[in-house]
Amino acid sequence: MDALLRELAPQVLTALTRRYGDFDACEDAVQEALLAAARQWPVEGMPDNPKGWLITVASRRRTEQWRSDTARRRRESAVFTMDVAATEVPAVDDSLTLLFLCCHPELTASSQVALTLRAVGGLTTAEIARAFLVPEPTVAQRISRAKQKIKAAGFTMPPPQERAERLSAVLRVLYLIFNEGYTASAGETLHRVELSAEAIRLTRQLRAALPAYGEVAGLLALMLLTDARRPARLDEDGMPVPLDEQDRSRWDRAQIAEGDQLITETLATAQVGPYQLQAAIAAVHDAAARAADTDWQQILSLYELLRTVAPGPMVTLNRIVALAMVHGAGPALAELDTAATDAALATHYRTDAVRAHLLALAGDRAAAHEHYERAARKTPSQPEQRYLIAKAAMLGRSVVDG
Repeated sequence: MDALLRELAPQVLTALTRRYGDFDACEDAVQEALLAAARQWPVEGMPDNPKGWLITVASRRRTEQWRSDTARRRRESAVFTMDVAATEVPAVDDSLTLLFLCCHPELTASSQVALTLRAVGGLTTAEIARAFLVPEPTVAQRISRAKQKIKAAGFTMPPPQERAERLSAVLRVLYLIFNEGYTASAGETLHRVELSAEAIRLTRQLRAALPAYGEVAGLLALMLLTDARRPARLDEDGMPVPLDEQDRSRWDRAQIAEGDQLITETLATAQVGPYQLQAAIAAVHDAAARAADTDWQQILSLYELLRTVAPGPMVTLNRIVALAMVHGAGPALAELDTAATDAALATHYRTDAVRAHLLALAGDRAAAHEHYERAARKTPSQPEQRYLIAKAAMLGRSVVDG
């Protein structure tokens, strides 16, 4: 039922916003309708038309909210408040319409992403905060301000001349939704498949709508090439398996072939962007039959390009790992010392995890053990915490045995 509600939520929000025009109040009404469904459907059974039921209930909640607003009460008799019929929902994918609405040019880039993750992706404020590496109250303020600004915006797809302006924010949103699904930032499970699947679905639709944009194809290729490894990412005990230890026979070869064809065609015809470069890196990893066959020199070269085109904390860490595989742990540790002065990396668990990995490569098992433990204490993801604790314990035993 959770998956169905997640799928229907943007469609219901689209219907209400199209009818009433008040995004903020309509989102509140939709949330109340979803809560009512979660309470009633398990007891009373799912209605024959779940979407129509949600639209009707949300519309009634919106009408009740409107009637309680004393500033508008005197206009009540002049406004048509009949419930929205389920047939008013258009045949087009409302999630894409909602994506472009939330990425309105009057909003800042960070507000566009936060609002879309909330309205379309269904992520909580805490999950969005972890995706941005910023405090939760900051994200809550962004969403609140964004909803106020978008309140008066017309609910239509942007004209062609505005789509390119909004596209970068839309791609960023889809990228973050996929990442949260592929590696959940917190909780008991590593994967939230409903999120990664939804991100792939929406990106496919965006690709169909905008076939000339290389970065759309690049993002879709990146998702496919990365998601193809998901079957091998957990062992039978639910413990994460690092890339170099995965059973590559379990990777989804059909997804890899599709993603590889997409990125090969796109790199040859479109201006290179960060999603295409990340997809190319993923393709190099997926092309290796064994971890030992990985072309790390090519990966390092691609990361050099990526940090020029789209620098960021995770790009920095991943490039340092590639540097260690090509030139050894010493130069990589020296660069990590410099990178760790960045505020976004100074306290992030991945910085400690990468340092532990590099220290282990350098033969300093005691220090590696310490940093794996530090990383385990910092991550909110329980599967990753178990993995990091296991790595620390293995190194601890080797120190004692040595």
